[in-house]
Amino acid sequence: MSTGITVVARNMRILREQRGLSLAELARQAGLAKQTLSKVELGTGNPTVETLFAVAAALGVPVTRLVAEREQVMTVRRGGDAAWQDRAGYEVRSLDHVYGSGVIENYVLRIRGEGRSEPHPVGTLEHLYVISGRVRVGPEDSPVELVAGDFVRFPGDRPHLYASLEGESVVHIVVSVPRVQPGTGGGHGGVRRGGGAPAEG
Repeated sequence: MSTGITVVARNMRILREQRGLSLAELARQAGLAKQTLSKVELGTGNPTVETLFAVAAALGVPVTRLVAEREQVMTVRRGGDAAWQDRAGYEVRSLDHVYGSGVIENYVLRIRGEGRSEPHPVGTLEHLYVISGRVRVGPEDSPVELVAGDFVRFPGDRPHLYASLEGESVVHIVVSVPRVQPGTGGGHGGVRRGGGAPAEG
């Protein structure tokens, strides 16, 4: 079981690396000493509430992203609750933000039945928008059901699944893979096909 300090240490490192920030640059943006943040990332420090809020602000995330176990970090946005903003000649609906100096992959999946994917590299996030149909997607131990217009973000570094609940469903996925090592691949190369597994479009 992770302690609070190790959770903060792991989350801070992952979020910092996803944004391509050095420890020194994060410390500068947060207005903190580099040594302070170094101790936090090593799990040897005991950050104050003020330190956590300063780091979260510099990373552009709620402080809960620093202190929550990663498997608890899932965001669902229902189509019925969508907020559209007027622009010059069009409207825009913001789904999520993707940070990182690694690889950003885009997919459209046509899902028939159920498919599973092995974990991707540590820190991978999947951002999934349902174009049509009704699906069950997300980590194998905590998937969510979504319909057209819904959005979810979930950790892609754990076993996860994609299942269509009514015939064929179509989803758009953006996969953010931080600092992929050469030769490791990434994305949905690990999706197992056969029977009703999803096929990449």
